[in-house]
Amino acid sequence: MAEETRTAPDRVSHAALDKERLRGLLAEILDVDVSQISDQAHFVDDLGVDSLMALEITVRLEAEFPVKLAEEELTQLATLDDTYELLHAKLRAAS
Repeated sequence: MAEETRTAPDRVSHAALDKERLRGLLAEILDVDVSQISDQAHFVDDLGVDSLMALEITVRLEAEFPVKLAEEELTQLATLDDTYELLHAKLRAAS
């Protein structure tokens, strides 16, 4: 129970979206150097993201930011810029 109390405020404080933080998170998930995650690097074509990695990205984004990503939205996430724009719009709509 104490862990839930501790993690809930952290999740709220993570609501502020920063592109460099998002870049670092994606690099961590994909186990690549952050320099490989350019704004327009295509997740599948350039970074080799497969369906399992895409699922991991989704789970981590939903854990990191107070958003829920619909399946049809996930197909739109091809680059860092796409991901940033979608998260930014969802966070703005939620506030």
